Amino acid sequence: QVQLVESGGGSVQAGGSLRLSCAVSGYTINSGCMGWFRQAPGREREGIVIIDRTGRLSYADSVKGRFTISQDNAKNTLYLQMNSLKPEDTAMYYCAADTRRWSRCYDYNYWGQGTQVTVSS
Repeated sequence: QVQLVESGGGSVQAGGSLRLSCAVSGYTINSGCMGWFRQAPGREREGIVIIDRTGRLSYADSVKGRFTISQDNAKNTLYLQMNSLKPEDTAMYYCAADTRRWSRCYDYNYWGQGTQVTVSS
C-alpha cells in the first residue's frame, strides 16, 4: 500500500549539486519516521538524514551543512538537496519510511527502489 518512488539521481562533478525526490503514496509524510539513506559498494548503509514523527531532523556528520531535506506537503514528496558534492558521496540513495506507531526511527518498513548518485573528481 505504501509506495516510495525516488528520482533525481545522476552523475555530477565534484562541487556540483543534485536534488533527489521521494514521492510517497499511501502514507502521509512525516506522520512517522522518514529518512534518506545511502549505501556505497562494500560499505554499510548510512543514514543521511532522519525525520522523526515530531519533525526533528538528524543529519549525519558527513553531510551536515551540505545536504538539506525539504518537503512539499501538497505533493506528499520529500526532497534531498545535495550541494558541494564529493566523490565519497557516490552511492545508491534510498528513501525510507517507518509507518509503525511509536517508531523510534531505528528501522524502517518501507523503502524506495534507490537512485544512483555518482560524483566524479
